[in-house]
Amino acid sequence: MSNIDNVIIQVRARLNFLKIHLWEEPYYYADIGSIESEIDRLAVDFSRNLSISTSYCKLALTELQEGALRKLAARKEYSETGFATLTVRRISNEEGTKTIQNMKCELNILGKDLQKRIADELQISDPNCVKCISAGKIIDPEKTLEMQGVKNNQQLMVIISDFEHDGANSKDAMYDRIRKIKMDVESIVDSERQLFEMEDQDGNPVFLPPNENRALLMAMGYVEKARAAMKRQHYDEALILLLEADEKFSTCDSKFIESVDNYALINLDIVWCYLCLKNVTQLPDAQRRLNICEQSFRRSYGENMNRLIALKGNACPERALIMRLHLLQGVVLFHQNCRDEAFERLELAASELRELKIDDKAVEMLVEMGFEPHEARLGLRAASNDIEKAIAIIHEQKEKKRDARQQSHKERKINAKLSRSNSNHEWVNPRSVCTLVEMGYQHDLVVAALKKTKNDLQQALDLLQTNNDELAKEVPQKAKADSEICTQLKTLGFNEEMVRVALEANANNLEKSLDFLVKASGNEEELAEQMQRMVEAASNVVDDNAPSTSSGASALVQTALKKFKQEMKFLNAYKRFNEDLTNNDDDYLDLPLVQEEQILAEYKRFLAE
Repeated sequence: MSNIDNVIIQVRARLNFLKIHLWEEPYYYADIGSIESEIDRLAVDFSRNLSISTSYCKLALTELQEGALRKLAARKEYSETGFATLTVRRISNEEGTKTIQNMKCELNILGKDLQKRIADELQISDPNCVKCISAGKIIDPEKTLEMQGVKNNQQLMVIISDFEHDGANSKDAMYDRIRKIKMDVESIVDSERQLFEMEDQDGNPVFLPPNENRALLMAMGYVEKARAAMKRQHYDEALILLLEADEKFSTCDSKFIESVDNYALINLDIVWCYLCLKNVTQLPDAQRRLNICEQSFRRSYGENMNRLIALKGNACPERALIMRLHLLQGVVLFHQNCRDEAFERLELAASELRELKIDDKAVEMLVEMGFEPHEARLGLRAASNDIEKAIAIIHEQKEKKRDARQQSHKERKINAKLSRSNSNHEWVNPRSVCTLVEMGYQHDLVVAALKKTKNDLQQALDLLQTNNDELAKEVPQKAKADSEICTQLKTLGFNEEMVRVALEANANNLEKSLDFLVKASGNEEELAEQMQRMVEAASNVVDDNAPSTSSGASALVQTALKKFKQEMKFLNAYKRFNEDLTNNDDDYLDLPLVQEEQILAEYKRFLAE
């Protein structure tokens, strides 16, 4: 931000306080124009009250007057012709606002028509490279601007997908990269392999009905890739992915969103991207998102973080997130010209930042002892640079997560089984299944009871205690493996024991049993080996049998090959997804805090001017 921007903020606030309208007399006359002598007089007065040079005050007043007159002219044109004026700010990852242009259009046009007009104006050949953001939402190409809340005189942030200049992806444009990420995430989430799972901070699984679970898994997949982009300082790409994730979160039950801090962190990351892109035009949306974040932190961590401190002590790593929130609140307050409040927030952030500083030599010592760098940083931050305490904290966190994952193994296994057999309206909470099975009730009866009571644990328990015979009638009987189907599947090279298990588990349904066997292959190598065995075994059957039998075997082989290729697609998508991600579950807490320190110093300097 420049010095003149700082001056404009203060001058605008004083104009509002004094209720001075620069587009009215005596500062402006419709038949004459701007009255320079009045602007000069006002500049002198503002200079004295704000302790800012007269020339800067006049420059700010002139710019604000011109802006107000442009808005009035646009308002009149819209009322007379129906053509809205949109201020298009092209954002560059390196430069912030690169260009500002006014564009006139009707608000009943589709988002893709706006993309096309902006692309033509900026001489960009492919409109798909243009991403328009209005009030914190990506404009949908297939909906009208009016339906998406776009109004006359509104500012739009526009991100153009330029080509990378580094590494192997030099020909991979951003929008194409994002498209591929979205396709991979969707493929992974829709795979029955459960390659993505929702966990809380301690490693416990989070179970939700299928539709919400799908939306949240896709959202968190976008967030992981956004954070990888943020690490590369590609904030434009990260912002688009985060806004896509935000859209997915909006489809979920608000009660669940309020119970976890994932949504708070998405909002915090979005505002961080706004700041790193030097784009304060999204100020109202930034304020809204920081409010959501603060409310969520209060629910999760308690007022003044008392619940968090009680659980983890004064130097818990989550304090880095709290510090970033306070820093961003200070920046937003500064741009609202709430200078005293901004100073208080920035001072609070500065105090927290000092406490979060890590001793680099201590990090080196812990790394030499065999700890990962991120473990060392988080451990030292949580232990106020006490090496012995840091070691104890690292071990404690590892054990806690390992224990949680071991204890939840049964729940995860049950969830995987239920997810293959239940439709959305029949969803059964695996945690409730485990609870009732551990009380001594039969698994199938428990599932039937929970389905009947819509996952009400107490009602399901009552049913199991009082209506066991009735529930038993609703449990499907397990069938013995059909010998003919068993022979068919064995010809594809599958192990006989596995074939029998698959058929019994799927009531001799050939299609479902084949899915079961294909998914039993754990990785790409096992899939490829099984495909090779299947082709060879099927080839022998075709050579040895009559044409009619050969035709049936060939059709089964083609069906199986199709399923194997689909599974390979899922695994390849998962492999690509993980290419630039770390194995650090707490990566979102491992903030270097270098940029935060620079931004803090910059805004404290602005306040001092």
